[in-house]
Amino acid sequence: MIHDLWNDEAARDLDTVSSLRYRSNLLGADRRVANWGGGNTSSKATVNDFKGEPQQTLYVKGSGSDLATITERGFTPLRLADVLPLLERESLSDQEMVDYLSHCVTGPGFPRASIETLLHAFLPFKEVDHTHPDAIIALCCAQGGREIAERLYGGEAIWIPYQRPGFALSKEVALAVRDNPQARLVLLGKHGLITWGDTSLDAYRNTLWAIRRAEEYFAGQMEGKAPFGGQLVEPLPAAVRDELLFTVLPAVRGMVSQGKRMILRYDDSPEVMEFVCASDSRELSQVGAACPDHLVHTKRTPLFADFTPGDSASVLVERLREQMEEYVSADREYQERHRDPGDPEGDPYPRVVLIPGIGMIATGKSDEMADVSAQLYHRAIEVMKRTSAVDEFVSLTEAEAYAVEYWPLELYKMTLAPPEREFSRRVVFVTGGAGGIGKASAERFLQDGAHVVLADLNASGAQTASDEAQSRHGAGRCFAVGLDVTSEDSVRKAYQQTVRRYGGVDIVVSNAGISTSHPVDETSLDEWQLNISVLATGYFLVSRTAVSLFKQQGTGGNLVFVASKNGLFAGKNAAAYSASKAAELHLARCLAEEGGAYGIRVNSVCPDAVLQGSAIWSSEWKEERARNYGIGVDELQDFYRKRTTLKESVYPEDVAEAIAYFASSRSAKTTGCILTVDGGVVGAYTR
Repeated sequence: MIHDLWNDEAARDLDTVSSLRYRSNLLGADRRVANWGGGNTSSKATVNDFKGEPQQTLYVKGSGSDLATITERGFTPLRLADVLPLLERESLSDQEMVDYLSHCVTGPGFPRASIETLLHAFLPFKEVDHTHPDAIIALCCAQGGREIAERLYGGEAIWIPYQRPGFALSKEVALAVRDNPQARLVLLGKHGLITWGDTSLDAYRNTLWAIRRAEEYFAGQMEGKAPFGGQLVEPLPAAVRDELLFTVLPAVRGMVSQGKRMILRYDDSPEVMEFVCASDSRELSQVGAACPDHLVHTKRTPLFADFTPGDSASVLVERLREQMEEYVSADREYQERHRDPGDPEGDPYPRVVLIPGIGMIATGKSDEMADVSAQLYHRAIEVMKRTSAVDEFVSLTEAEAYAVEYWPLELYKMTLAPPEREFSRRVVFVTGGAGGIGKASAERFLQDGAHVVLADLNASGAQTASDEAQSRHGAGRCFAVGLDVTSEDSVRKAYQQTVRRYGGVDIVVSNAGISTSHPVDETSLDEWQLNISVLATGYFLVSRTAVSLFKQQGTGGNLVFVASKNGLFAGKNAAAYSASKAAELHLARCLAEEGGAYGIRVNSVCPDAVLQGSAIWSSEWKEERARNYGIGVDELQDFYRKRTTLKESVYPEDVAEAIAYFASSRSAKTTGCILTVDGGVVGAYTR
């Protein structure tokens, strides 16, 4: 049941726009009431214009904002006296409406007015809300929804058959309300709810009243009935799902990334598992979107996998490939059937993949947008659950769906997002992510749009670094995993967590390291094996799984090794370390040769004396190197700087820039290469 979140203390003494913001945030706080980015709210008030003259003003949610997070500046103020004459027009195209409304805004710096601005303007109420609550959409998507609504609300509800938002719908709603003064709400067929009130509180409570009436009806009708026709298959055990997903998710990511790469969001919540394992779900899922607001993020229908729990991962992947081809072909034909000249060619790949016994895979250009697709399909599941319990679930016709999905005004909202950056849509896996070079590399990738996994033996340090990164770049952009690069099991688990979180990996920065310093005759076998285990075997294990995942995705890949000047130039009293670093460099060259046919590039960066933030340089290594050169520890930084040709110190950010270069399209035709970042150590010049 929807809860009343209104707090008189919080709402006291708020001005018109602040009260509108408060009400909007309450509505958006519950996704059962307001979809992500969907719905709109408004308020009318008399305010003084820039000349100090009173002006009746409509404040309406601006295009591209979300009710849950909208601020006062997210509402566009329009001169109501300029807008209302449009009600007398016989017709008005979308573009004419947009152009006209742009002249009605009271000042600069506000977002473009909502697509449904006229709906709010034409209604003669101070406060107006338009939302898409689950229970109301379930009613509006029922074949006999109008008759059910009459039983529930009587003459207090007006039913408007579906038509796309815009001038015609706004005028029809306004005239219907004018002719039915007893009405408290409008139900838009296959679309949503409109409510109003004299105050912000009145409008809010009226919305809740309408929703609760529908919720109570469906709760009574659903009692004792198995959802979606009852369970058809058993959910696979979590451990079995995890094992399957390690193969399936990268394969799916590759399938849906043929145009532009996508980030995946896996969901095995109880609501999703109930749906994908039920007998009627496949048929229901193909009826169409539960709400027009879903279409841009979920498309008309999901791909519902032909899979029987118990089949192998390879069988599932093969079936998904076949179904993906069928889905893409059908979507392209759908576009062709309805495309007008000048319409853009849309992405034909599914946004949602449903797999019996396993769960849901949602896709998006970022983790945030993949989550939006998942959230909106959760809403669709809840709608279908209610509607199918009482009636036939109906959706937009194919033509109606296309008109929304490729509607210029809807596509415009998508353009409000900032432009994509160099590493947008990429997943970067950084070993040694809690250290200086690892954190600097992560930051460099995050600044350019990547999603980053910080993997480190120091799991708590990686988590702290991840938390700090997310505070700067947003939730979901970074996460931490514990990793011992010398352990096959640990490496596999770290990648499994990565795949489950983002669907795959595109760039691997192999950076985890240690260092020891002793004359060769004082180097124990344990010390030698430790260096080999971390710096050679560790790089092998991390790379081996990375290459396997790259091949599964089929979209290429990028490996960058953080080696060392010592891999090129013999380091005195550091045989174990230097030999291991040399092994890294040759391993990289071997991998470059093997990976080329698959679009996998492998390059190495060789830094020297990066003291800042390094766990290595906080260990005995620092004292050992100082003794080796016969200087004090506090003299090391200056010593290393002075011995370079450029007389420059090397910092983590310098190494991160070289790593980013190798991972970027700027080096697209380079593999098997070594780039030194050492200020110019003559003995380490590559040759």
